[in-house]
Order: sequence, then structure tokens, then C-alpha cells
Amino acid sequence: MKTLKLAVVAILFMTFSCKDKKKEDTTDAKIVAENVEKPNKEVTNGYKVGDIVKDFSLKNVDGKMVSMSDFAKAKGFIITFTCNTCPYSVAYEDRLIALDKKYASKGYPVIAINPNSPEARPDDSFEAMQVRAKEKGFTFPYIFDDGQKVYPVFGATRTPHMYVIAKTPKGNEVKYIGAIDNNHKDASAVTKRYVEDAVDALLEGKAVEVTTTKAIGCSIKV
Repeated sequence: MKTLKLAVVAILFMTFSCKDKKKEDTTDAKIVAENVEKPNKEVTNGYKVGDIVKDFSLKNVDGKMVSMSDFAKAKGFIITFTCNTCPYSVAYEDRLIALDKKYASKGYPVIAINPNSPEARPDDSFEAMQVRAKEKGFTFPYIFDDGQKVYPVFGATRTPHMYVIAKTPKGNEVKYIGAIDNNHKDASAVTKRYVEDAVDALLEGKAVEVTTTKAIGCSIKV
């Protein structure tokens, strides 16, 4: 009799667990559908690898305007289009801080640009950016694409969307476009570090082997 009761309890546990797992999977699928698969119809063009980037002037969370020309000693830049609200962007915040810590002193500082419209995403407002930057202790500029004029020029479609840029005799040249690495869920499980590999190659005077990857993240909110 005791064995029968245990069997019934086990069956009930498995049934409810499956229901919870199905619900969780459905929720995850919904998030992916809303944030990843939705195309951004506002951007049809943008920079390609080898293009020369036009400078910008955008307000940082400290109230000062930031341009690439401000970084006279930089050898290039790690530019990311990111935001407060996208779960993919949030997952990469610590890795962005680590990238800036590793490469800013070597001549490749991180510059983070928030392309989202605060009308579409109130939690991505300039004031919310200031709060988030302070909470996370961002060591890099976190600037606001006011009027959403810069991200279409770059051709960014996701948050996060990465651009590795090198200073060359021709100007600020795009060397890599795409994802930070190949595992947004677990930093310890990353096997391909696209941004790091690109910057390391440039620092060594070598060609970047992987120049483009698919940026995985939330669609930019207009």
C-alpha cells in the first residue's frame, strides 16, 4: 500500500512539473518571439566592415557630450548599442564592464549607446540610464541617441549590437559587427569571444578573422 501511495505521489509530481516546464517554455518562446524575431523595419542600410564611421556627438549620463574625437589617444573603439530593459543587454552588462577594463588602457575603450525611444520604453529614458549606470558602476560612457538619429546610420538592429572600430589613415574603420560572444546566457560557457578576438587581432597588427556575426538581442524600440 505504501509503495502504491509513493507511486501516485511520483506521478502527480511529474505531471505538475511537466505543466510548469511547458508554461516556462511557452513564456521563454514568447520572449524570444517579441524580442529577437521581430524585424526592425526602420533600418535597411548601415555600415559594413571596411566602411569609415562618421563621428557623433551624444549626451553621456554625466551630462557631457561624447564623440569619438574626444579620445585622442585611442587606437579604436568597442561600440555597443544597448539599453536598460532588454534582458540580453542586461545579461551582457558585466561583460561590457570587463571589456572596458581589459581594453580601454590598451587603446580600445567601450562606448555604449542607448538607441531606444523613451516613448516606446519609458525605462530607457535618459534619467533611467543615469540610474542604471550608477547602479552597475559603468566605467565607460553610456550615451543617449536622442531622436534616434545615430543607430540607423550604423545599421544597428538589436540591443546589444557590437561594432569594433579601428583608427586608420582613412578614418575610423569598421572591423567587426555582430555579437559579443556565442553565449548570452552563461559567460562561463562561452567558447567564441568575437569582440575580444577582433580587438586582440588589431592590437597584434593582424587581420580580424571573424568580421561579422549575427547580433542576438531585442529589437530596437522606435
